[in-house]
Amino acid sequence: MAKTRPLSWKPRLPANRGPMYLAIADAIGEDIEAGRLAPGDRLPPMRALAEWLGIDFTTVTRAYAEAARRELVDAEVGRGTFVRKRPLPPPRTVTVGAVEMSMNHPPEFNDPALLARMWQGLRSVEERGPDLLMRYQPPGGTAHDREVGARWLASRIPAIAADRVLVTAGLQGGLHSVLSMLLSPGDTLAVESLTYPGVRALAALLRIRLVPVPMDDHGVDPQALDAVCQSEAPKAFYCMPTLHNPTTITMPLARREAVAAVMQRHNLPIIEDDDYGSLPTQVPTPLAALAPNLTYHIAGLSKCLSPALVVAYVLTPDAWSAARLTSVMRATSGTVSSLSAAVTSRWIEEGTAERVVRAIRAEAKERLAIAARMLPRSQLVMPEEGFHLWLRLPEPWTSGEFVGGLRNAGMGIVGREAFSVGSSPEAVRIALGASATREQLRSGLGMVADLLTQLPMMSSTVV
Repeated sequence: MAKTRPLSWKPRLPANRGPMYLAIADAIGEDIEAGRLAPGDRLPPMRALAEWLGIDFTTVTRAYAEAARRELVDAEVGRGTFVRKRPLPPPRTVTVGAVEMSMNHPPEFNDPALLARMWQGLRSVEERGPDLLMRYQPPGGTAHDREVGARWLASRIPAIAADRVLVTAGLQGGLHSVLSMLLSPGDTLAVESLTYPGVRALAALLRIRLVPVPMDDHGVDPQALDAVCQSEAPKAFYCMPTLHNPTTITMPLARREAVAAVMQRHNLPIIEDDDYGSLPTQVPTPLAALAPNLTYHIAGLSKCLSPALVVAYVLTPDAWSAARLTSVMRATSGTVSSLSAAVTSRWIEEGTAERVVRAIRAEAKERLAIAARMLPRSQLVMPEEGFHLWLRLPEPWTSGEFVGGLRNAGMGIVGREAFSVGSSPEAVRIALGASATREQLRSGLGMVADLLTQLPMMSSTVV
């Protein structure tokens, strides 16, 4: 028969404890490990512990639920909550800042040999000599780096001449230069109704007006785009056709062809953000191949290779556009790091880059499978390949309340407000690659799943 200590246990809570419910769950695990709580011990009733600690009853409810999720305790209806009797693994501790799902970078993969090969690629550029360290990189990159960039893009966009390719300081640097060249303050840029926050920031900086184009389950609506081009007179259209951020949508080929036809009819430039384009094993033809005379195709390497490089390739409509954009780069984003460009070229030439892409794909696939098991599929928009999700929220949740509720638990995600230019449904983006380990990912997704079962008022910390 279980021992009963209904009010003899009180959690030891540190001063910098983070969310109260996690601190209580941590204390249960620590006391079990230290022997202060034994298998079969009964924990205090939730209302009694809430009164003892001077906190809300729902906080203790969440704490006991978290302890049960960690397999530390069992709840028996009518009897109480007991420390589990079977042998336990070391308890998991979730602390503030330990679970991060807001920054959308690639997941870490476990392949020591590949990591060693990446580091060797860094060391091998030393043979380039002192010029690599003591000379400026030309705006747009060296002829060699541009040729390598053309070969990298050729798997998706055939017959690319290197004089159309520029090397830029990451996707954001490329966007800054392209927007600065194509639009002036006061001009209008058409964008998808949910769009990349970096474009919103650049539009504010450059004093560019954004006009939203409605989307559906296949991406931007071509008829709505045509109407916007007629009524709003935009100078260009920015979009992300592959693994759209945040919705994860990849436009099918028919939709891309329809979008390209609209832009050809209006003779307007397309800015194609292909930051995620290398991740899927098969991708529909890019807009840069469907409307090559209009499209500025920006292929970042941060999502598919390494955020540390800060390198992107910009494919321009022709050599004249590349020369013009080079002048703008000289005045705006400057040059890409010589070291970053050299390492990128070396990784691509030696085949390391392709191996890294495959490793990221494999780890992302595992994380997508974890998310599919832990979150309600009816509310998820998730890709077959990629590492972010779009979670539609049930009523009465708003994205602001949901993001705030998780922030109170020490976890970060991004709500629709960061992406929305027009109206959009209540939803949040969850970045699966931000967690350092799959265990941290499970902890974070557990918090999301738990919060979905609650009402917004239950997660509030306002007193």
